[in-house]
Amino acid sequence: MAKVFISQPMNGKTDQEILTEREQAFAIIKNHHPGYELIDTFIGEELSEKHTGLKYLAKSIEMLDDAVGVWFLKGWEDARGCRIEHECAKAYGIPIYYLT
Repeated sequence: MAKVFISQPMNGKTDQEILTEREQAFAIIKNHHPGYELIDTFIGEELSEKHTGLKYLAKSIEMLDDAVGVWFLKGWEDARGCRIEHECAKAYGIPIYYLT
């Protein structure tokens, strides 16, 4: 099954806000691509590393390899992790889409 990756700003949002936004975005994507499956990039566990955000980003980029496309949600341009995911997708030829 084709898998989609959603990149979204998370800083300052609760876990519930992040998950709700992700579910709403995936519903829109699935409307146009009914056979698609969502890659679960939400990492709810706490990482006890010095640069926790970097660890989350590394896991996220690893999952990006399985995607048939990346959908960027509103505000992605202002989120460092999203901008890096965007550059990775662009560099490796993974199709990029925007949901605003």
